[in-house]
Amino acid sequence: MSVSELHWSLFLRASALVVVSAGLAACGGGGGGSSGGSVATADPQWPPTVGTPGGAGSVPAAGNPVDTSQPDRVVGTGTPASCTGQAVVDAVAQGGKIRFNCGASPVTIRMTSTAKVFNNRPDVTLDGQGLVTLDGGDQVRILYQNTCDPAQVWTTPTCDNQETPRLTVQNMRFVNGNSTGQTTDGGGGGAIFVRGGQFKIVNSVFSNNRCEATGPDVGGGAVRVLAMYQNRPVYVVQSTFGGGPDLGNRCSNGGALSAIGVSYSIYNSLLSYNVALGNGANPARAGTPGGGSGGAIYNDGNTFTLSVYGTVVSDNTASEGGSAVFFVSNDRTGSMTLTDSTFVRNPASRFGTAGLPGFYVEAAPGQPIVTRTTISN
Repeated sequence: MSVSELHWSLFLRASALVVVSAGLAACGGGGGGSSGGSVATADPQWPPTVGTPGGAGSVPAAGNPVDTSQPDRVVGTGTPASCTGQAVVDAVAQGGKIRFNCGASPVTIRMTSTAKVFNNRPDVTLDGQGLVTLDGGDQVRILYQNTCDPAQVWTTPTCDNQETPRLTVQNMRFVNGNSTGQTTDGGGGGAIFVRGGQFKIVNSVFSNNRCEATGPDVGGGAVRVLAMYQNRPVYVVQSTFGGGPDLGNRCSNGGALSAIGVSYSIYNSLLSYNVALGNGANPARAGTPGGGSGGAIYNDGNTFTLSVYGTVVSDNTASEGGSAVFFVSNDRTGSMTLTDSTFVRNPASRFGTAGLPGFYVEAAPGQPIVTRTTISN
């Protein structure tokens, strides 16, 4: 599978432009609110590519983008000013396939509150068509799904293992999300927090998102995931986390991605310049606040997998263990597959696994399985 030529052309056009908030009055688009409008301006920091276009990973059908050609909801009425943060919040609350109608140029929508998925609504797909950035303003987490949160409606007695909602974000950019102080289910997930249901990311960019700077188990500067349905993986396809020296995501652990007991399947993506900021590891050493592991990726729990295909993981840092990847399967049943990928310039941290620069791994015997993959400092 490859991302459609339409989506690629839209992202290439977006690489030259991004929209910044301009405080225009909100109107139309299903919400009013105070999130403001947008005005196009040049943005040299937008990454020139999304993911690794030359990546060799063959994506399974489950990782394909969702067809949103017949959307259930549209944010905006054709102008940047009509695409408000409140309109996004309202659309996500209603569920379904969501597109944007904000004009022909890229727009950034400032979020002043978190868009939350309701568990008794249809599955949610947010499709920015390569033109939409959601900006947390370094104040709010951008997107939240939690099947075990009564405020979002309990729909089954087994909230940690229910098939829906299925959340997809595709062809979008998430920037400046901040979940600091959001402690439900351990917090984390500066841009997106997901517990339960299913989740995938396709052709999207995450930059400058953050969560708590310290703590032994909080994580996911960009994304934090807990408890997927039937242990199905979170698909991350043709996406970028960080992408430049001033664009990295950061948190106490898992600068880009964090999970407990959840599998990630990552295809043709770029994870670079993300940071695990904490100090003291997990459990925290005496006299320290804890954290600091998994500069790019943090996986913890028992039986889960990390599968990486056609992906570049570079220039990430961690103050404790695993500047590229921290992977601890407590019962040693977890497995890791690294194929057609590159892990470089992830510097040594306080502790690591011999022969795997940038990694700390406690897994099943014989792990990781490495095929046509470069791992070096």
